Amino acid sequence: MNHFDWKQLFNPEFYILLQVGGIKIGLYVVLFIVFAETGLLAGFFLPGDSLLFLCGIYSELLMKDFATGSDFLDVTFLALLIALMAIFGNMFGYWFGKKSGSYLYKREDSLFFKKKYLYQSKDFFDKYGSRAVVFARFLPIVRTFAPVIAGIVEMDRKKFMFYNILGSVVWAIVMIFAGHYLYELFKLKFNIDLKHYIEYIVIGIVMVTTVPVLIKILRKRK
Repeated sequence: MNHFDWKQLFNPEFYILLQVGGIKIGLYVVLFIVFAETGLLAGFFLPGDSLLFLCGIYSELLMKDFATGSDFLDVTFLALLIALMAIFGNMFGYWFGKKSGSYLYKREDSLFFKKKYLYQSKDFFDKYGSRAVVFARFLPIVRTFAPVIAGIVEMDRKKFMFYNILGSVVWAIVMIFAGHYLYELFKLKFNIDLKHYIEYIVIGIVMVTTVPVLIKILRKRK
């Protein structure tokens, strides 16, 4: 029996392969995480982009109980399920922001909430306006607070929903399809199984998505 290590919580593969009593619950855990990342303001430590990329790699496993017999349809269905949860998460974040108003700016920091991330997201939203809802989907931390900021500034609900749906669908499809088809490409063309390099893939994705945010923060401090 494997002993639990808290470090596993930062490993996207842990959630995908999770089992309870021999029953695979990875798909449901993934869907909850995607919702929680924006809906429950827990995105600063939950795996986002790397989780979706690995979902593409493990799409056959995740969709085993819902397989249609078509690889393309299974991957598409998985991407749409994740996009749907992302949309719901953003909607909840928008509602919370609209109802809470300035409450978050007065709230003290906690394990699941860092006020500095709120200010960083506000700057990002001010710079890109409505498009920030789409762009934020590809940026860790910022995507957690972007819908909340949209609610606080009372962005038009129809406009928010348009960008919310657009961003969520594009994000899910790009990350899921990239993981799935890059996995097949490397396996068929180069005989390389990307599942053996999960740690490097996660580190690479985290660097690519996080470095731009860190650079912006450092420049702002200077």
